[in-house]
Amino acid sequence: MAGLATVVGAAGFVGARLATRLRGDGWEVYAPAKGDPELLTRELGLVFYCAGLTADYDRRPFDTVEAHASLVSEVIRADHFERLVYCSSTRLYDGQRKAESHEAEPLVFDPADPRCVYDLSKALGENLTIARTGGRGAVARLSNVFDWTDGAPGFLSEWLIAARGTRDLVLESSPNIARDYIHLDDTVDALIAIAGGQPQVYNVAAGALTTNADIARVFETAGWWVKFTSGANPVPPPNAMATRLAALGVRARPVKDVVAAYLEGLKA
Repeated sequence: MAGLATVVGAAGFVGARLATRLRGDGWEVYAPAKGDPELLTRELGLVFYCAGLTADYDRRPFDTVEAHASLVSEVIRADHFERLVYCSSTRLYDGQRKAESHEAEPLVFDPADPRCVYDLSKALGENLTIARTGGRGAVARLSNVFDWTDGAPGFLSEWLIAARGTRDLVLESSPNIARDYIHLDDTVDALIAIAGGQPQVYNVAAGALTTNADIARVFETAGWWVKFTSGANPVPPPNAMATRLAALGVRARPVKDVVAAYLEGLKA
């Protein structure tokens, strides 16, 4: 269904890969630079809203609100789009204190927690997308997205990049930390599928938690040595169920399989 697509945040980690994929599939892609006034005046077609802050949200709270809520509010109010997919995060489940989380369940936040500027601003972006677009909006709650291209953010991405340079890895983390990982290419597949799905919230996740120790065993089997500097044993985050995504025909590849194939490529 190629046509016009707009990728807000096309210079970022997810947005850049998405824009490349869309162009390869025959889409005309508009990738506005930050502050481009045409974003609010021209026709946008299918919008993927990938703008946001992650690691530095606490240091830049006002920029976080602008990126997660204010700008998407302006895009929705200008109303030059056919459909909108808003990238949020499974981090919004952290306040639920339960083993599993489903998209339909209410979220829990502590407004007094400075960290919640991220959660609350994303939640507001979600609300505007679902409730103020006349049934033309969908939300993608992204789990821990990883890749091994230079500059890819996140703990696992940095781990995979470091493996290119050495077989002896000392990691400033604990083997007990568990996360739900999804590769960048599977994330892009999910976003494109969500664009043709129902106007609702989707977890873009594998639907299973994997510990650092589990991944380290994959490295060790492939010939790497891995040491962690911490023995912390935190409570794992809620497992984001991925049944809605599976109903669209998208299933993330298990992280251990992806890592194993990557390491085999390094040895070749």
